[in-house]
Amino acid sequence: MKDVCKVIFLFVIFTHSLFVFSQHNTNALTFEQEIKNRSTSFMTELNFKKAQFFFLEKNWDSTLVYTMKQLSLSSQNQEIKNYCHLFRGYSFIEKKIFNESQKEFKKVTKEFTFYYATKTKLGEIALEQKEFQKAIKYFKEIDTVNDVKLLGVKKSRIKHNLGVCYLHLNEFKKAEFYLLESARLQEQQKDSIFLISSYGDIATLYYQQYKDNLAIPYFEKAYQLSKIIKNFDLKRRTALNMAVVEENRKDFSKSLVYRKEYDQWKDSLNDQNKIWQVAELEKQFAVKQKQKEVSLLQAENKIKIAERNGLLYSAIVLLLLLSIAVYFYREKIKRNKIILAQKESLDELNATKDKLFSIVSHDLRSSVNAMKSSNAKLQENLALRNLIEIDKLLHQNSTIANSTYNLLDNLLNWALLQTKQSYFEIESHRLFFIVEHVAYNYQHLLAEKNILFENIVSKKDIVFADQESLKLILRNFIDNAIKFSKENGTIKIYSENHDELYCNLIIEDSGLGMNEGTRIQLLQETTLLSKKENENIIGAGLGMQLCKSMIKKNIGKLDIQSEIGKGTKIIVSLPKTNPNG
Repeated sequence: MKDVCKVIFLFVIFTHSLFVFSQHNTNALTFEQEIKNRSTSFMTELNFKKAQFFFLEKNWDSTLVYTMKQLSLSSQNQEIKNYCHLFRGYSFIEKKIFNESQKEFKKVTKEFTFYYATKTKLGEIALEQKEFQKAIKYFKEIDTVNDVKLLGVKKSRIKHNLGVCYLHLNEFKKAEFYLLESARLQEQQKDSIFLISSYGDIATLYYQQYKDNLAIPYFEKAYQLSKIIKNFDLKRRTALNMAVVEENRKDFSKSLVYRKEYDQWKDSLNDQNKIWQVAELEKQFAVKQKQKEVSLLQAENKIKIAERNGLLYSAIVLLLLLSIAVYFYREKIKRNKIILAQKESLDELNATKDKLFSIVSHDLRSSVNAMKSSNAKLQENLALRNLIEIDKLLHQNSTIANSTYNLLDNLLNWALLQTKQSYFEIESHRLFFIVEHVAYNYQHLLAEKNILFENIVSKKDIVFADQESLKLILRNFIDNAIKFSKENGTIKIYSENHDELYCNLIIEDSGLGMNEGTRIQLLQETTLLSKKENENIIGAGLGMQLCKSMIKKNIGKLDIQSEIGKGTKIIVSLPKTNPNG
């Protein structure tokens, strides 16, 4: 009896590796679904997407190819690397290349979602390679983990493998504990296929210890359970085990029945294998036929691509030639426009120059004639000793001389500006002191017309500007304010600081004012001189053009507010910070 039992034991143990690795199929759906759900966020990576697809399709060679392509990329997410090593480890297991599989699984980091699945596989590889102590170490580490973290790896599977390891090491008490616990969990889960394996292993455990009364019920359970499944190989093995059991019990008729059933399932399995082989051959033939069709289509596509490329290259060459022609044509038009614009600008400058000389010569002649006439009257009054009239004429001569000086000064500055010979340096200045300095030179003119002048610029206001050009701007605007103000009028200069970037300097007078058309014309960007609205006032309009140019050069802004009969506000906005950095 003991020798026969030993035969059964050896049979079951040597066929056990099938049970160890067949359990993968019982969990496959859950595990694959977890893989699919949790790796969806990385589908933007083309190589990884293909690797995942082929892994789920169990195309192991293609899985290895695309995971290698993904891993060869220099910069990638650690989670993607972990998935690639997981896929490669599984693929090498299926191809029975266990050493490579171990290398891949060991590259997976502990933070990986499926870290414990890789530990399970490392344990199974160690069990397959009969490294039982190493396998026990892996399985015990996983056995303590919460079920939620296992993601498709069943606890019953871990306990079963621990039992098998201890069975191989002849540690029967530990083997019995884990195998019975595994069977209990599988009964709860109704895991029929794997339960057959567990019953067989428990029976083997007892047979090895010659506990036939405990072993035989588990062989019978395994046999009865095999009737409800469609796995021919399991049906064959359980029938053979029962044949040996009945033979040991001297019930040869039952043993013969089980032996015939074994032969029947063996034939069915062979037939099934033949069907699979035929199906595989048909599949290979279909693949070859499809490959021929693909090759033919590829050849046709190559011809079409060559024709298309020829047309494309021709079109590109024609388009290139057309683009070159259009480019040179546009360049020619652009040059002609530039030349035309330069000609118009030159004509405008010449017209401005001619007008300037005409107005300046007219104003100079008027000033000289006025001075000549005033001097003649002065001589007459000197002879008559008319001191009141003499004083009046002297003030008149002073006004004429001042206007003439300002005209010549503006003319000189305009010439320097046009020839770009003027010195220009933007620095910080306190507005109050600049205004005070310029206004001092106009005290006698203000007194002559009894004009009230107020400088209420804040002493704290600082602007960035060129000092000489700023003085020139102030001189012209104050001079204009005096010219166009009536006797007993007022002129106020003050500042406003409402803007973060600019400080407003305002010259306000109570003079003649101007209409809206004149105001808009003065603010326009033009090189033409403005026409004088008051012919009896000496001036060429050059000062306003010069002021606009100087304000622009100081990165400032100009605005005018005016109303006829009420006066004018000249608003000069100057930067608070250095525009040149």
